Amino acid sequence: MARILIIGGHGKIALLLAPLLVARGDEVSAVIRNPQHAEDVRATGAVPIVFDVEHEGQAALARVIAGHDAIVWSAGAGGGNPQRTKAVDHDAAVRSMDAAADAGVQRYVMVSYFNASPDHGIDPADGFFAYAEAKAAADAHLRASALDWTILGPSRLTLAAPSGRIDATAEVSGEVSRANVAEAIAATLHDPSTIGRTIRFNDGETPIAEAIRGR
Repeated sequence: MARILIIGGHGKIALLLAPLLVARGDEVSAVIRNPQHAEDVRATGAVPIVFDVEHEGQAALARVIAGHDAIVWSAGAGGGNPQRTKAVDHDAAVRSMDAAADAGVQRYVMVSYFNASPDHGIDPADGFFAYAEAKAAADAHLRASALDWTILGPSRLTLAAPSGRIDATAEVSGEVSRANVAEAIAATLHDPSTIGRTIRFNDGETPIAEAIRGR
């Protein structure tokens, strides 16, 4: 059993992840900004924590993180506003990493996206540019940290049913179900061979636990 903290606990992936973790005996807490989402989180078996990661400081976030065994960052601003995208997808994400270190919580799983990179190639005039910049910089901060990190890079997300199978060797982004992403996060948390690795994946034919396992 592990105590897992999901930041972004009302997102579509998080709501699929929490019951997977609870079913295997983990204790799950889920950070949400809107208290009206608390009942949705409770229905997954997770304990809701109402906390505004965008505006609260590092010390307060460290107090929320303390006592957990691992953190999953699955939060996001949802695009649209470049300033808020930077505030959540970069600034708050980095703050959570630093807060994790302050709280002595080493394990950190970042949900990023397949093509996240400083060389993402997105035109600054494109509405996706702010998100691409924020995620690339946040991922870089995590890689440079002393945390036991894993970065997961799913491709375009779908609402398809879970297949339990992915392709973690593809070089070109395709698509992957949110349900498979949730299963990949759950598997990653219990597989130390994933530490220090960036795992990009599409839906595929390889069982998830096998696909993410370090060689």
